[in-house]
Amino acid sequence: MNSVSAPKIPLDAFDSSRCSVPYPWPVAGRWRADDTALLAIDMQKDFLDPRGYFASLGESLEHTRRSVAPARDALAAARELGLTVVHTREGHRRDLSDLNDCKRLRAARAGAAIGSPGPLGRLLVRDEEGWDFIDEMRPLAGEPVVDKCGNGAFYATDLEQILRSRGIRHLLLLGVTTDVCVSSTMREANDRGFDCLLLEDCCGAARPDLHQGVLNSLEREGGIFGAYADSRAFFEQYRSATAG
Repeated sequence: MNSVSAPKIPLDAFDSSRCSVPYPWPVAGRWRADDTALLAIDMQKDFLDPRGYFASLGESLEHTRRSVAPARDALAAARELGLTVVHTREGHRRDLSDLNDCKRLRAARAGAAIGSPGPLGRLLVRDEEGWDFIDEMRPLAGEPVVDKCGNGAFYATDLEQILRSRGIRHLLLLGVTTDVCVSSTMREANDRGFDCLLLEDCCGAARPDLHQGVLNSLEREGGIFGAYADSRAFFEQYRSATAG
């Protein structure tokens, strides 16, 4: 992986409130490159390749694959702004010692037993081809990768320590699937005091209604878990605010 030195662009004059729903994000009023991170959740072959784990469950990839191009562009924009970028990756130890019985039985009953052979190696197991990132979303050198065994990225990981040590207060989230790992991580982050903005066009689910259900839930109680925005509108507003 090649390292890229991203220019530090000042954000002091940028107000993102006009493009976020249901509240002007961030709730504190302003965000800066040094207190904001992009969290790219589980952009792996096991969830985005037709030979991977998610497809083995019989799920459609049409909506999840829709997220790839916007997510790639949002990742490039975050790097350009000099934001901290953190990637998460779901998978289990090769001996499956971190796989609880409930998750094991559910996957087996759905026809995609975790650890069973697949076209990209053992399903949802670390160091297999399916566990790897898709080409469009590979981390650069120096970007932290958080390996997780659950849905939420804070569970049994050092993600919170990574963010706290960098002074992060605000999170931009993207990834798959909207209704499972992305939503779980957003709720965990909210409970820890991070102000979250879901880049909704950069996320995907097995069906559009599952994706929309998450957006509907975010609109409750004034944005109980955070806000959401279209990534293109969000970054374009930034570029317009800082032009010249």
